[in-house]
Amino acid sequence: MPRFKPKGALERTAAEDLWKHTLSRIPTIYGRLVYLTSLRDVNSGLYRHHGLSLAFGRDESTKALKESHQRTFLEWLNLPLAEKNQDFMLYLDALQEPRLLVVDHWLRSKLYKTQVPVSARMVERELFNHELELLLQTIRNGLHAAEPIRVASPLA
Repeated sequence: MPRFKPKGALERTAAEDLWKHTLSRIPTIYGRLVYLTSLRDVNSGLYRHHGLSLAFGRDESTKALKESHQRTFLEWLNLPLAEKNQDFMLYLDALQEPRLLVVDHWLRSKLYKTQVPVSARMVERELFNHELELLLQTIRNGLHAAEPIRVASPLA
């Protein structure tokens, strides 16, 4: 397959290009994790990014996406829980849907489990899933607690 390399990109690797033009512009680590997960085909597990493939070829593009996903996942895992909470809240704030709707959906669907790279070890997978569920439940409880208390009006 012919490869097209934009002028100025000849010196960069696919991973460097991905970071410079895409990942560095996503303000949260969790947002980068979600983005990279979205590039993994649910049927095959292969990563696909049309522009990156055109510029660097399919193999190099796939390798860069897979390695970036793993690196971002480990970066998230290595954050202290308080920083994960902060990062995750910033991610939620950037979404168009209300926090409570998203959090409830994620707790029901367990969507976050799909964000773990295939290469992750079982202990990493379990830690990620446990902490995400903890964060989601904590956020949900906080959102419910922040709702105004409705007092039934006395019957006249």
